[in-house]
Amino acid sequence: MTGTGDKTSIRHAAAVLLVRAGPDGPMVLMGQRGANAAFMPDKFVFPGGAVDLADAEIPLARPLGGQCAARLSQDAPGPNALAAAAIRELWEETGLMLGRAGDWPDPPADWARFAGHGIVPDASGLRYIFRAITPPGRPRRFDARFFLADAGHVMGDLDDFRTACDELAHLHWVPFAQARKLNLPFITEVVLAEAHALVTGEEMPPSVPFFDNSTGVSCFRRIA
Repeated sequence: MTGTGDKTSIRHAAAVLLVRAGPDGPMVLMGQRGANAAFMPDKFVFPGGAVDLADAEIPLARPLGGQCAARLSQDAPGPNALAAAAIRELWEETGLMLGRAGDWPDPPADWARFAGHGIVPDASGLRYIFRAITPPGRPRRFDARFFLADAGHVMGDLDDFRTACDELAHLHWVPFAQARKLNLPFITEVVLAEAHALVTGEEMPPSVPFFDNSTGVSCFRRIA
């Protein structure tokens, strides 16, 4: 997870639920945060983190799909920045790259190793499925957008986590039913259930669930 600024302010963030088929049904990639982490210690989570300023300028081989982009178009920092952040965080925390082969001159420092593989980030496989804002009083607060992606969009070996940073431990593919038995944050449980419904046959819903905890009063609503 990267990002600068006041750690207690609400920061834009993006996370990816990467899904692949398994012998017991669909599996999702998860990892465990460290015991000494300031935010959600010991919890199993999806790869994700704060949006960087440079993410808004990242060239995408293909953008988000029209409906997903439209749903994010009114939100700062915009669909391209959120999609780029999701791809970058997935890559940093797992070593897996959502992209397409292509040249990328003069990438920002955070993206240099990604570009060095001859790959340009590709957001077309991301589906925006959930939004949540961390409640007040937490050591870190995020306005997080969650994206669902099929692992078939990843370039390379889906089980090779050798280049992952140390942000998440115990990276592994977990069947959805087993994932619910892990030590999960409440919001991760909720997003997991939403994703499971989608990967087992439900169509893209007409609106996106939104847990808005921007104030001291929790509010659940759906956004078009």
